[in-house]
This record gives sequence, structure tokens and C-alpha cells, in this order.
Amino acid sequence: MFNRNLAGGLKREQRKTGPVLALAALALVAAPSLVAAQANSTPPSDSPFGVRILRPPPLDTPPPTSRRAYHADPRGQFMITAEANGASVRFLVDTGATLVVLTTKDARAAGIDLRDLVFNQVVHTGNGMAPAASVLLREIRVEKLSIRDIRAAVIEKADQSVLGMSFLSRLKSFQLRQGVLTLDW
Repeated sequence: MFNRNLAGGLKREQRKTGPVLALAALALVAAPSLVAAQANSTPPSDSPFGVRILRPPPLDTPPPTSRRAYHADPRGQFMITAEANGASVRFLVDTGATLVVLTTKDARAAGIDLRDLVFNQVVHTGNGMAPAASVLLREIRVEKLSIRDIRAAVIEKADQSVLGMSFLSRLKSFQLRQGVLTLDW
């Protein structure tokens, strides 16, 4: 803005911008924090201006409670020795399998009486359709990890027990990357 001075010349009007800039800076800093404090339903109390100042979490996050990594065999498969109802079973990990599957031999070792089973289910396997009996395993233990009440199936003609999604989905997470299977629980 320009004003005429008493001498008749033009003079640029000078404003005092210091206080205005300070208020603008305060508004830019305080407003997002105030909105965040209200969104988090926390009383503003962390600063002299009565707003909660939120800080981002640290970049290095703590590791999960427990983690175990397994390397693929030369065929690209993951084999894990675990305990099913206390019996040692060598499982093939299969994320495409809906259930844990036991061979009849592994089912017997796990304390399942095959005479009590009713093979009235039909399941799709890598080798086609197969009759199966539904069972509930008391526990599957992989090292320190223990998961109870696992839905499973016994397949009469299965040649390999399978650790499927009825077990894997109960983990905190699992990941397959570059030939390594990582289980987190």
C-alpha cells in the first residue's frame, strides 16, 4: 500500500509484521496437534499452550514376541517337525490347504483311534478327490509355540501330513519370502 506523506511524495506503508507472523506460526504448529488431541480423546496437557503434541512412533519397531524362520528344501518345500497331541509329526507346510491333514500313521501316533473315525467328507488334494474324516487336535506344538483345538482331517491315502491354514491362520503372522518361511506368534 502506498500513502502520500506530508512532503507530497509517495511513501511505502510499513507494517509491523512480527506479531502477525508469530501468531501464524503458532496456529500452524498448534492447530494440527489440537485436532489430533481431540481425535484421540485425550486431554490437552503436554504443552504450555494446552495442546497434546503427538510424536510419530520410532522407526525401529520391536520384534514380535516370538519368531522362527525355516528354509525351503531343494524342492522349494517347507518341512516342519511338530508335535500333534504330543506325537512327533513331520509336516509339509501348505498355505493352499484349508486344514491340517494327518496320515493314518500320524493320526494313530497322535492318539486318534482310526476305528472311531467316519470318512464321510470328500476333500480336494493335489492328487484329486479323497475321503477324509474330521478330527479336532488337542494341540499342535512347534518348538515354543503351542496352539490348541486345531481343526484337522485324517485322509486314508495321504502319504504326507500337512500343516494347513487351520493352524497357520491362528499365528500372529506368517510370511514366505525368498525361500524362507517366517512364523510369528
